[in-house]
Amino acid sequence: MSEHPDCALVRRGYTAFVADDMDTLGSLMTADAVYHVPGNNLLSGHHKGRDAILDVYRRMGQETNGTMQIQVEAVLADGRGHVMSFHTVRADRGDRGIEVRVGLFFTIVGGKVTDIDECTEDLDEVDAFWS
Repeated sequence: MSEHPDCALVRRGYTAFVADDMDTLGSLMTADAVYHVPGNNLLSGHHKGRDAILDVYRRMGQETNGTMQIQVEAVLADGRGHVMSFHTVRADRGDRGIEVRVGLFFTIVGGKVTDIDECTEDLDEVDAFWS
């Protein structure tokens, strides 16, 4: 069974993120894509535009001194331009560490990501880590 093209797109994004390949990652989204990050911390908010999204990803790497690890658990498509992915994040920041499951809900139009909504299993822990 072959993987749905929208799932393959999201998996390419994960691969690029882990490799710190922002050029490839940026090529997978529209210029006006939006990334919605929940919570009340330095990464929270509605990041509008590919460059703003890539800045958030770069900041994650900088703030964690490159310790962030992502383990993809599942990538699911509905065949109508929506993909849900689930992964575990492990990272250190200063004297804090985190291990938390995260879900991303992608909207894909014309083979490009246009919108990403993030959810987490423990918003308080995520806020404490990034604050």
